[in-house]
Amino acid sequence: MTNENLKYAKIAAVEEPITSAPETIATNMVPETVAATNIAETVAENSPELSIKKPSAVSLDKFKSKRAAAIASVETLQTALPHHTLKEANDYCRLHPDEENWWSPELCFVQVPIKGQKRETLHLIEEELAQRYLPSGKIKRFRLALATKPYDKFFLCHVPTQNLDNSFNETNLQGCLKAKTLWTELTSRKEEGVDSYKVDFARDHDAFPEPKWPTQTLDELIMATFAGRMIDRDDHPALLRLIGAKQAMD
Repeated sequence: MTNENLKYAKIAAVEEPITSAPETIATNMVPETVAATNIAETVAENSPELSIKKPSAVSLDKFKSKRAAAIASVETLQTALPHHTLKEANDYCRLHPDEENWWSPELCFVQVPIKGQKRETLHLIEEELAQRYLPSGKIKRFRLALATKPYDKFFLCHVPTQNLDNSFNETNLQGCLKAKTLWTELTSRKEEGVDSYKVDFARDHDAFPEPKWPTQTLDELIMATFAGRMIDRDDHPALLRLIGAKQAMD
């Protein structure tokens, strides 16, 4: 081989790429390194919790309002109810059919003038106090019955117990008794020259839904309605007002 050929042979040997180096390095790895690599791979395969979890999709479910669904079946407790006669309802009415539990016995009432109000306010009064201090003409006596207009518009109905030979009271009581099972309305016949009420019934028995009566007791409803208006002692401000006695100034 000439000197020139030898020169080119050396250059070619220098420029030839080394293709076997990685295999040589892997083959020459020390046993401790191979063992550590195998252990790491085994741990990674058998430990899924070490893998990075993707964040779950964002949801607003826990922020949704559930109040309406939660209270749909919960009864609304009644507070103070209106109270008046069946005629004054000016609508078809029903009275609670359970007369024993939802119609009171005869109670005593008085009308009391209240400063700043145009109309007198009805108060419950203990009968003994009423008889001791008031003339009989100021004492009103009647029963209270739980009643409702269509669609559960509840009120306490004044049911007459006195002077039932009076045609107004008689027809009023008849209407109250009929209203235990029928949608009933009372209207005055005074313009016809008749001193009584006309008792009318809804044309269709099922014209309105059956009442969903409250579960509160009648006593609870009456106490809530007349809270602050129950005369139970002889120094009650309402009684002092009725007898014209001087009241202590706060």
